[in-house]
Amino acid sequence: MADAAPRLQGLFTQLLGAPLPVRIRAWDGSQSGPPGAPALVVRNRRALRRLLWKPGELGLARAWVAGDLDIEGDLYATLDLLAGLIWERGEDARTLAQALRDPGVRAAVRGLVRLAGPPLPPAPPREEARSPRRHLHTKRTDRHAISHHYDVGNDFYEIVLGPSMVYSCAYWPTPDSTLEQAQRDKLELVCRKLGLRPGLRLLDVGCGWGSMAIHAAREHGVNVVGVTLSQEQAAYARKRVAGEGLTDKVEIRVQDYRDVRDGPYDAISSIGMAEHVGAERYLEYADDLYNLLKPGGRLLNHQIARRPQRDESTYSVDAFIDSYVFPDGELQPIGSTVAQLERAGFEVRDVEAIREHYALTLRQWVSRLEADWQRAVQLAGPGRARVWRLYMAASALAFERNRIGVNQVLAVRAPESGASGMPLRARTWGAPGRD
Repeated sequence: MADAAPRLQGLFTQLLGAPLPVRIRAWDGSQSGPPGAPALVVRNRRALRRLLWKPGELGLARAWVAGDLDIEGDLYATLDLLAGLIWERGEDARTLAQALRDPGVRAAVRGLVRLAGPPLPPAPPREEARSPRRHLHTKRTDRHAISHHYDVGNDFYEIVLGPSMVYSCAYWPTPDSTLEQAQRDKLELVCRKLGLRPGLRLLDVGCGWGSMAIHAAREHGVNVVGVTLSQEQAAYARKRVAGEGLTDKVEIRVQDYRDVRDGPYDAISSIGMAEHVGAERYLEYADDLYNLLKPGGRLLNHQIARRPQRDESTYSVDAFIDSYVFPDGELQPIGSTVAQLERAGFEVRDVEAIREHYALTLRQWVSRLEADWQRAVQLAGPGRARVWRLYMAASALAFERNRIGVNQVLAVRAPESGASGMPLRARTWGAPGRD
């Protein structure tokens, strides 16, 4: 008799203390759960063993990446239904220990063990980052972390990002605009905030595939140095620069920003890079950028932020993101970012929250990935493609629900005179009709 799904439904209800809001379809063909709801597809018993050996998010992530677990139906709706019940509970070991004191929970765990089959731990998927999770943020560990995320293959990123090849939040004039137009508007917004004009020197920290450097040089006549730790990004960016005829204005380096010694610069852009810095080294990052700027120079720091916690000592990095997406990446509240920039000597002149813009951007990236799924799998492998689909869809929901945000912080290295060089009414940098 095929009964794995109803058994799992009952066991999970006991373990979680609430019924699953989705259906379960199991490897034996059985189904159970609310009619018409999206389905959590448990393809084999190995998915259960992964959950038993790594309860919580990491076990779920391993099952998803390996293809042992899947979703049938609307991905966003399913993740939204499961978020409050599973992902947002955290992985507090004391809470788990307390739960196991309940005889009913212990019985459910024993039932899950029997249903899971041979109690050997499955090997983690090969896409999992193997480096120690100590968040040291040395030059060596940062280089490995960046390589894990960005050296996936430029062809794969072309599928996801589209012709703009910009891997950060776009700036949408309307929700119906194209991704390419929204990314161009974001690059132009950064240039206007920095006050770029012909002859100035710009340092683009974490330059990616060169889009910001090319736009600033082509549209505003500045001389740009872009630095990245990714060999694949640098090779792609240099080819683009040459194709645009901008080799006399743009230099792309494989270099850690901490090793840049040819300042001072008139302006610095750091777009989607500071998330890799780490909380313990953030003041060092701010100090380095401050020292690379001329007095009166501007910094545009574009960075994802998390919501502050009442007890910041309880913050832990998301297990799935840390193991499969951004090894050693850390988010901090916007208040902490502003405070660290000010400690380094910057005067913070403007903070613009563009959270909803990132949700729109991520949904576009997911749509592009899904539309060319088979080619993406051929280029990056099924596990890597599944990682990107899950993390981008879950991130879109996180931005929409205000669990995380993204901000552009404009700061100035004010000279001794105190003259910032900023206009009295600064917010004149957006395109007409959008301020």
